Amino acid sequence: MRTFTPLETAERSLIKTYRKTLWNPFIAAVQRYELVSAGDHIAVCISGGKDSMALAKLMQELHRHSDRPFNLTFLAMDPGYNPENRRRLEENARALGVPLTIFESDIFDVTVQADKNPCYLCARMRRGCLYAKAQELGCNKIALGHHFSDVIETTVLGLFYGAQLQAMPPKLRSKNFPSMELIRPLYCVHEDAIVAWQNYNHLRFLQCACRFTEARDASGDGVGDSKRQEIKLLLRELKRGNPNIEKSIFQAIHGVQLDTFPGFKHRGAAWSFPEIYSGTAFFGGGDA
Repeated sequence: MRTFTPLETAERSLIKTYRKTLWNPFIAAVQRYELVSAGDHIAVCISGGKDSMALAKLMQELHRHSDRPFNLTFLAMDPGYNPENRRRLEENARALGVPLTIFESDIFDVTVQADKNPCYLCARMRRGCLYAKAQELGCNKIALGHHFSDVIETTVLGLFYGAQLQAMPPKLRSKNFPSMELIRPLYCVHEDAIVAWQNYNHLRFLQCACRFTEARDASGDGVGDSKRQEIKLLLRELKRGNPNIEKSIFQAIHGVQLDTFPGFKHRGAAWSFPEIYSGTAFFGGGDA
């Protein structure tokens, strides 16, 4: 029997061992939301964590097997990692056969001084830097590693702490970088499946690698000041009583009944209940 290298095992396990939980949901999202088109040049954004590295390998497999020719660039930004984290990022990429294009920024130094919402500021700045570099390299899309679990957590987080019913779309057009799009090919992939693939292949990826997780880890409760982590633990607890709760939330954001809401926003425009009821809103009147 042939002996496979660790790289070959990691790649085969994506489409063999974890075909039902990784490969199939990945392909389902790509097709359902029309994320990849012929002629695309996609910058797969690599943070060094499990999600982005799994995304990189899945995109490589898609590139090998797709009948729609497209190009890939694996783009990694160093926002201020310590030397150990930078080294692990590079070593994991080499071990998994992911050719990185790395560039530096000072985002960690900037956001650590922020008094409010440092994680939001960091995410916005990182995305802007990735858009700019990807566009410079001739890409028309950036692919991020947000997965099914992120979608659910973001939806609940917005409801509980943002006072809004707002989901995470599978793709969106950039407002600041014309002709650029953001896609999320892991949209239907559960985080547990990524963790299982990682453990199966004995891989050690970066966690968050930022300075704010130190406070969370030191808190002793696994939450600290992280509302997202709080929601993650809440959903885990709720799943004990209702194993399908995440599936229900996911289906709910695909079947929003706008005519039952007293108000909503569409493409930046706010519509109030009187407008909806009278029929002046864009989708019609309020008949029962």
